[in-house]
Amino acid sequence: MTARFIVLYETPADPAAFDRHYRDVHLPLVRRLPGLRCYTLGRDAVAVRGGEPYYLVAELEWDTMEELRAAFASSAGRANAADSARLQELTPVRSMIYTVDESVL
Repeated sequence: MTARFIVLYETPADPAAFDRHYRDVHLPLVRRLPGLRCYTLGRDAVAVRGGEPYYLVAELEWDTMEELRAAFASSAGRANAADSARLQELTPVRSMIYTVDESVL
């Protein structure tokens, strides 16, 4: 079973400042999360039935939900949470976690 953490960032008022902080501060913190198996970034995600696109989508993956929770309970996880508060000042952020029960294709 795989556990995933999805983060959706709305378009920031200052995209250059957001990108600089994300690249120079946040990404190095994320890379330190224990057990992180995969980290994917995407741009301009648009809802199929309309709505504003998300500026950035991040998807993080662990082998289990327990590993995901342990990662965010670690010192690296706490550092990520603190920096996420800074990102929230730059743009609205939505996040969710879930487990992948099965692949159907």
